[in-house]
This record gives sequence, structure tokens and C-alpha cells, in this order.
Amino acid sequence: MSRFLELVKYQSSMLTNMVITHLLHQQFLPLPLPSSPSSFAGQTVLVTGANSGLGLEASRHFVRLGAARVILACRSLEAGEAAGRDIVRSAAATTTPAPKGVVVVEVWEVDLAVFDSVRRFCRRVDGELERLDVVVLNAGVAVPGFEAVDGGFERQVGVNVVGTFLMALGVLGKLREGKGEEGRMVFVASDGHHFARFPERHQPSVFDAFRDPSTMSDDRYNTTKLLVVLLARELAARLRLGSDQNNNNSSNNVPIVSVVTPGFCKSRISRNLPLAGRLGVGAFLAVIGRTTEAGSRTLVAAAAAGEEAHGGYMESCRVGEPSVFVRSDEGGEVQKRVWGELMEVLEGIESCVTGVVG
Repeated sequence: MSRFLELVKYQSSMLTNMVITHLLHQQFLPLPLPSSPSSFAGQTVLVTGANSGLGLEASRHFVRLGAARVILACRSLEAGEAAGRDIVRSAAATTTPAPKGVVVVEVWEVDLAVFDSVRRFCRRVDGELERLDVVVLNAGVAVPGFEAVDGGFERQVGVNVVGTFLMALGVLGKLREGKGEEGRMVFVASDGHHFARFPERHQPSVFDAFRDPSTMSDDRYNTTKLLVVLLARELAARLRLGSDQNNNNSSNNVPIVSVVTPGFCKSRISRNLPLAGRLGVGAFLAVIGRTTEAGSRTLVAAAAAGEEAHGGYMESCRVGEPSVFVRSDEGGEVQKRVWGELMEVLEGIESCVTGVVG
């Protein structure tokens, strides 16, 4: 028995080393600069967490690439307005100015940790937007300790998972209306999902466990990003299944749903960690970290990707592979289980919100 355990430990160590080697290799791959000035011509693009970091830089690219309307979904209106002005200034210096009177960049307030805020935001999308072509769900948090938000969920779960998917389903109807080619919905994950231990999957209810302070660990951020990968894959599969079963439905417009990792980037995601954690992350990123502009190219690539990206995991601007767990039989079972649990949670927040999946 001890020999068997030693072998398992050795194989696990080898697998971890292979993953680390792969991720480090990815960090130094050249990422193409999105260059076609009409890539998103006439489109309406929505980016969450757009006031700084990856969201800000991705929004800057969308404006430069011809989007008619870019909505910065931000928790702070003040920070969002500052980001919007910065984008407009940079766009004026590098692109042809938009026609007079056309609003290119707008700032809409939303707090993903407050579910009523998300519901109001989605109603605004439905009521005010004539079209919605691209949704980039980028907002996320990393915090060291347990802090309960709406629904009693630990903050990282509340924002990175529950709030994010409440918004995703809340705007999916508008995205499915379609104006031209298929819409795009991009979920931003993390390389950290490869290392998630996710012990909560062994509990009777995963999402109940996320309400329990005793389950809190330093694995939580990675776990939330693993959940993003699993849930986005399940969403993509269910949308495709619904499309196949309703071929004669003229309103059956299935957006391309993908997950993207920006790689390890020099962003502000670690700002809430203790000093030692911030210093450690900072030193690591100083050596191998991508700039936020470089990382944002991966988000834009996912937003422009074709059918090959549906249900896929993108890294370094191309379709890659998620973690071994995600691709395993257990991962497939857990994927369906957490989807079912999350749908119950979301229905408790907003009745009938899950019906849009089909």
C-alpha cells in the first residue's frame, strides 16, 4: 500500500511539473496584436471589470478595432469614468475619431457581489440596447479571508462564479437576438485552475459549502476559476444541444461561448492579499508576467474566434486544453453536478433566468 501511495505521489508530482513547464512556455509565446480596424465594426461590446487591468486594455482594443459601442461594466462609476476618458484619449490618438454625436464608450455601474445590482444591470441591457454582440466576463476578485456577500457566499464565489453567471444568463437573451453574425460570450479564467484542489466537491452540496467559513482556504481563488471553466463548458454544450433540437426555430441564435486564460499578468488581482502575498506575487510576475496589454490580446482573440472556440479553452490566442481534471471522467461528472446546483441558486435569485439556455 505504501508503495502504491508513493507511486501516486510521484505521478502527481510529474504531472504538476509538466503543467508548470507548459504554462511557463506559454508565458513567452509572442501574442499577435489585434490589427484589423474593422474586426468589431458596428458592434456593441460589453466588458465587466473594465476600469483597470485586462478589462481596460481589452476595451481599448475593442474601440480601436471599430466597435460602435463599448460598455464598461464597473463597480465604481468614478473609476469607470476615468477609464473611459483614458480610452477615448488613446483612441483619438491612434484611430479615426468616431462620427460626431456617437457615443462610443459608456460606463454602466454593476456590483457582481450584489445580486440586485446584477439584476438591474441585466434589465438595463435588455431595455436600452438595440443589439449586443460581444460579452467579456472579466471581473473577478482574489481575497485572503472569508467575507460573506449576497446569499451568504464567500466573496470570491459570489463574484467570480454566482454573480458572473447571473449576469451571463441575464444578458444571454439579448446576445441571442443577433444582429448579423453569431454573438460571442467570453469567460475569463486563470492558469490557476490547473492547480485547484476543490475539496468542496466531496461535500453534499458544493454551494452550501461555499457559505461555510470553515471551508475557506488559499485554494479558493483557483477553485472559482476551475468552476468558471466547468460551468462555461456546460453552458456551451447545453446551448448547442438546444440548437440541435430546435433547428426550425427562427430565433435560435447560439452565441459562441468560450473560456480564456490571459496567462500570468501584471494586474491588480493580488491587491487584496497580505503584504507577503503581494510581494511574492509581484516578484514572480516581475520575472515572467505579461503586461496587461499583452494579456488583453487573449481576451480580444477569444471575442473574435470562430466556431472552433465554442466550448473551448483558449490560451495564448489559440484553442488549447484545460486542466487534466476538467478533461477527466470525474471532471465531466462534477461539471454537470455543479451546473445543476448553480441553476438552483440562480433561480432562487431571479426566477426563470435559466430558461434562456433553452
